[in-house]
Amino acid sequence: MPAFAESAFMGAFQLVFWGAVLVCAVGATVLAVRHHSTPAADVRAPDTVFWDVFMGSVVALPAILIPTLAAPWSGAVLTVLGVSAGVAAHQSSPQILAWHSRVRQERRARPLYSAAQDAHDMLLERWRRYELDPASCIDYPGMTDVRLPETSALIKAMREAEQLRAERHQGYASAVERFALALSAAERAAGIPAGR
Repeated sequence: MPAFAESAFMGAFQLVFWGAVLVCAVGATVLAVRHHSTPAADVRAPDTVFWDVFMGSVVALPAILIPTLAAPWSGAVLTVLGVSAGVAAHQSSPQILAWHSRVRQERRARPLYSAAQDAHDMLLERWRRYELDPASCIDYPGMTDVRLPETSALIKAMREAEQLRAERHQGYASAVERFALALSAAERAAGIPAGR
């Protein structure tokens, strides 16, 4: 390979490499600054934004200066690329930060959701005794009679819990609690002794 072709290939490779480093550094810096400058941000130190900008500059400036030493025109190209990456990151940061917030909330809600699923399964098992066991159907007919207001409320609460479980809705845990209360009320109305 001639020296000129090898030099052009290495120059293009360096431009692509440093361009990727620059885009990542600028994008991450803009996102960090936007995140830490929002009123809802959990900022532990008042100078967090300063350190975000400082750390981004430590990576971004060498990504522009090093290739500029090899080829002066590459500095202009990388500067335009860095500004474009900053503008794009700034414009897309609200959507990215909203997505990140949803993921964080889902992660926090996961143990609560799992506990609600376990409680829901136990309540359904308790309900199935009255629906599927012939002896319970004969002894406590009120548990399957939807004309009774307590049983009707039980069926509505059970359906709501099932629907919110299928949707993985945030209100699922509350729906399971309402289902538990409705089941207890229906059992009391049907004359079922406590703890059966």
